Amino acid sequence: MRENARVTSEYRGDYQELVDEISELLGAPATLENRDFELIAFGAYDSEGDLDPSALDPVRARSILTRRSTAAVRAWFESFGITRATGPVRIPRTPEAGVHRGRICLPVRHRGVVRGYVWLLDYDPGPTERQLAAAMEVTSRIGALLADEAQHGADLTRELRAVLTAERDWQRDMAVAELRTALGSRADGLHTVVCVAPWPSADPDDAPSVRTIPGATALCTLPWGPAPLSLALLLRLRSADVLTPATTAASRLLERARTSGSRGSGGAVAAGVAVPRVGLADLGAAWAEASASARAALAEPRLGPVAEWTSIGPFRLLTALPPTAAHDPVVTPLLSPTHHELARTAEVYLDRAGQAGRTAAELGIHRQTLYYRLSRIEQLTGLDLDDGEDRLLLHMALKAHRL
Repeated sequence: MRENARVTSEYRGDYQELVDEISELLGAPATLENRDFELIAFGAYDSEGDLDPSALDPVRARSILTRRSTAAVRAWFESFGITRATGPVRIPRTPEAGVHRGRICLPVRHRGVVRGYVWLLDYDPGPTERQLAAAMEVTSRIGALLADEAQHGADLTRELRAVLTAERDWQRDMAVAELRTALGSRADGLHTVVCVAPWPSADPDDAPSVRTIPGATALCTLPWGPAPLSLALLLRLRSADVLTPATTAASRLLERARTSGSRGSGGAVAAGVAVPRVGLADLGAAWAEASASARAALAEPRLGPVAEWTSIGPFRLLTALPPTAAHDPVVTPLLSPTHHELARTAEVYLDRAGQAGRTAAELGIHRQTLYYRLSRIEQLTGLDLDDGEDRLLLHMALKAHRL
């Protein structure tokens, strides 16, 4: 029986109850974060002692208010061995790191794999060993829930991937029908698709949880152009005119990709957002728009790091061309490494509608230098920069080359 459409809300209540249970056991408010330090639940505890909200340090306050911690905070806490620990870890106060109160971290594990962390501010005299042991028993139940939720998310991941990779119409229709069944009534709502590329890992355990992204329905990794992988996210929207939820989600995923990339090959990464659509029938077209927008943002940094399909201009056409179609032989000599500055001059000149004054100012050169370079460009390509069609050909070829 498939219950994917209700998994997130059902689990959220379970997490909250378990965190509240730990708060009561330890006599202090606890927080639950996943292994990426994204807040899942915050346990309130009614105390008349010194554990009032005014005692929160900057790190804890930011975690509660923004529902996540920075990469630097994550690295600092992980330096205390919490990713390997099987029992409580005490972390001392470090004001210079923004940690004004000591912490107790309870690793949340399931079958030997760390799934998250329960945190509480250390206090005097602090919880007893017996209390901590009881709390660790609760964390084992949380770990089982996190693992179970990850499995549900993987099921929906396979369905989204089937829709986006179907090669034939009938295959896509079947995949859409399965995804619609899994989503229930939400399938007929307003959706958009986000692409983040390149994505640094094919490991499902490195993928973010849809639960941590407001409005997220499903995500999956897919083969993507020259890079091994991209990440696709299906996201619900309230209004076709307000893409803020999608751009915010894209920014968070970009941060995750950069953090993961720092442990791998790194490099540039960008995101694209498709035009919103009602229902699931056009998810293939939406994915094409999102991935094309990400390509455009990688080719033209001013469009990114998050590019919307409606904002990428001529790249809407260029990204639809097969790779070999944009390689015109007359432009090839200009694209050699030895003529990099001439190619840049030509593109800036054409971007500025052939206005010599604006081009020279942007390039920081004298007009006579510009005229000399334009003459060399015409010699190398055989194109006439006073001819509209020649200028169009050159402009398109230069833009396409960066894709």
